[in-house]
Amino acid sequence: MPGTAPIRLCFVCLGNICRSPTAAAVMAHKVRQAGLDDVIEVESAGTSSWHIGDPPDRRATAEARRRDIPMTNAAKQFTRRDFARYDLVLAMDAQNAEDLLALAPDAGARAKVRLLRSFAPGIDPSGDMAVPDPYFGGDDGFTTVFDMIDAACAGLLEHLRATALPAR
Repeated sequence: MPGTAPIRLCFVCLGNICRSPTAAAVMAHKVRQAGLDDVIEVESAGTSSWHIGDPPDRRATAEARRRDIPMTNAAKQFTRRDFARYDLVLAMDAQNAEDLLALAPDAGARAKVRLLRSFAPGIDPSGDMAVPDPYFGGDDGFTTVFDMIDAACAGLLEHLRATALPAR
């Protein structure tokens, strides 16, 4: 929409090569399908500097390709300054959320941090809200993680439609 600032989302995991680029790719795909790419911007980052500049894990890109979802990004590290750039910072697990909260410069920045799976329909908020890290497992872990992320991103998009986007 002309004149409307886009909603900026950043998905965050540890290294920014598995979960967070998968979440960014899935969400960007859903946003495009919904015709909302002019009002929602999607990126990803990691809490660590281990993989800066690296492409996503080949198993993550293979799963995305299998589902016809493009995944192209180079890993980057989330910094304190990034809180000013994003409206919502979506952590993949509790440790990532804790790391982000420790990095946050103020209460406003801390309020932007949410667990991605908190948006998944039907999930028990008192249960395990983590998107598990599939890095040290086999290919099937990437399929499971992709399914978890897909459900959470669908819920996130519905949440944004209901609370943050103008009616279309």
